[in-house]
Amino acid sequence: MKERSFIDTNILVYTDDADSPDKCRVAIDLVADAMRSKQGVISTQILQEYYAASTRKLAIDPVQAKQRVQFFLHMHTVQITPADVLSAIDLHRLHALSFWDALVVHAARQAKCTRLLSEDMNHGQLIEGIQIINPFE
Repeated sequence: MKERSFIDTNILVYTDDADSPDKCRVAIDLVADAMRSKQGVISTQILQEYYAASTRKLAIDPVQAKQRVQFFLHMHTVQITPADVLSAIDLHRLHALSFWDALVVHAARQAKCTRLLSEDMNHGQLIEGIQIINPFE
């Protein structure tokens, strides 16, 4: 990973999804590369969403999920503030994004990322100078 890349929740969740082995392999490789290159970025929102999704959808034990959150903290982590919420509201209005996706895009912009790796947004779309990449396409 040569460019600073923001990693969305779905990528982290797929690192634990044994029911999707192809996506799991891709996600594990992406996270490992992000950590090795020190170019991976997440946010406190992503960590919260990962914990909720992994314990609810994948039935991962909460203690194990917490350990995974601690592991993901080895990436640069943007801490969401009230000002970030207000900026995300503006992005939501301007770009017709869901509020939560707007908050992700804003955090990526805050961290000076050029790419946002996500399965949940439009592959190839450019938002505020950030290229949306679906690594599973």
